[in-house]
Amino acid sequence: MARIAGVNIPTAKRTIIALQYIHGIGPKFAKEICEKVGIPAERRVNQLTDAEVLQIREAIDKDYTVEGDLRREVQQNIKRLMDLGCYRGLRHRKGLPVRGQRTHTNARTRKGKAVAIAGKKKATK
Repeated sequence: MARIAGVNIPTAKRTIIALQYIHGIGPKFAKEICEKVGIPAERRVNQLTDAEVLQIREAIDKDYTVEGDLRREVQQNIKRLMDLGCYRGLRHRKGLPVRGQRTHTNARTRKGKAVAIAGKKKATK
């Protein structure tokens, strides 16, 4: 099993697909990395030589922000917004959707499980 950027990537999958298991590398960057290193698209991880794995590791370390560094950077950006007190920061602080979605209905992913209000009865007509 190859270990790149602190992640064990699956050996049976194609290299482009396996690289996407690393946080911060999607289809575009995975393809870009394989082209830089010179690995064919249909090559699987278990067919890679140690030198090729090392080249991939070096290319990622040199050119991309991945895993822990990326997560830290995103958290710092969110914290900065919250400290500024801007609208997006307030939405993050309250745990509400940040990008303009409605909250009257839906938004359950962001708001969490619905909580029943004690003593409130449904209005009957």
